[in-house]
Amino acid sequence: MSSINSAAATAAHRPAGDMVRVAIVGASGYSGEELVRLLLAHPHASLTAVTSRQYAGQTVAQVFPKFASHPSARTLRFSEPNTGLLAREAQVVFLALPHGVAAEFAVPLLHHGCQVIDLSADFRLRSAAVYQEFYTHEHPAPALLAQAVYGMPELHRAAIRGAQLVAAAGCYPTSILLPVVPLLRAGLVQPAGIIADSLSGVSGAGRKAEVDYLFVECDGSLRPYGLPKHRHLSEIEEQLSLVAGQPVVIQFTPHLVPVNRGILTTLYLTPARPFTDAAKFGEEVAACYRAAYGNEPFVRLLEGRALPDTKNVVGTNVIEIGWRTDPRTGRLLVMSAEDNIVKGASGQAVQCFNLVCGFPETAGLF
Repeated sequence: MSSINSAAATAAHRPAGDMVRVAIVGASGYSGEELVRLLLAHPHASLTAVTSRQYAGQTVAQVFPKFASHPSARTLRFSEPNTGLLAREAQVVFLALPHGVAAEFAVPLLHHGCQVIDLSADFRLRSAAVYQEFYTHEHPAPALLAQAVYGMPELHRAAIRGAQLVAAAGCYPTSILLPVVPLLRAGLVQPAGIIADSLSGVSGAGRKAEVDYLFVECDGSLRPYGLPKHRHLSEIEEQLSLVAGQPVVIQFTPHLVPVNRGILTTLYLTPARPFTDAAKFGEEVAACYRAAYGNEPFVRLLEGRALPDTKNVVGTNVIEIGWRTDPRTGRLLVMSAEDNIVKGASGQAVQCFNLVCGFPETAGLF
């Protein structure tokens, strides 16, 4: 049996009480820091390795004093990334690295028998050509694209269980796909003419020193960016096309807003059939969402007067979804709110980890 198949088989039969040794490559960025927080407190994970070239030799507590009360944070030290050492120290490795770099680590780690959960965009797409179109360089490991599972548990739960390579979904795609996919599947909205406006906190740009993201540049400022072809469009359109059974092209405008965390997305959707009774159509939408997400622990459906609000989800792995029918325009308005670092990145990755390892999906999350 190959190391890849062997590791997947081991995960599928792992006793639920086992502690799994985990590592984080690129643990000093915002997503990496959030992974450290979640995994230090995870009831079934033992954080055995964290890497960062910048902080090699320092303890987690030195780099992130907020974690100093945890015993492991006072002893675990950042190291230079070495796939051979990582494979000996961990069974599951999280990659919190930029696109293009993550694949360079994923390939040897998989061959060493590790299970990999990648938070970059390197394995989210099925097509190497589409990856090159949106990320402007050749895919570094195209042979793995067919093996990778798109890491959005609410949509791909069965495929994630026991998977060897999981590509955790992006933050903007999560805020768009979770609200739209059930409606497309139910035939309630048209796949054409979808418009998505999203507002994201500054942490979405990552922990980097660039003028555009300095406090003085962002505070008191609202601005669009990444137009007209933001990179996340590639995975959004691919996933929607798979559901619709036809090519789907959407209009997507992301905006930078002066908050640390959170994404608020507003979607403008055209009903599959014009509605004459807005309340009745609204109830069809509500029934569709209840059927899709009524039992989902991390999807909060807002059916009353409340609308999604980032203050209600920041720091959690929850996405809020609300909707309104507009009889004046004949459109359906759907809104979502999430924490871009948790549900849009690290929390979703840990949710995938729980599925991969056979733990309760809510373990270590709320």
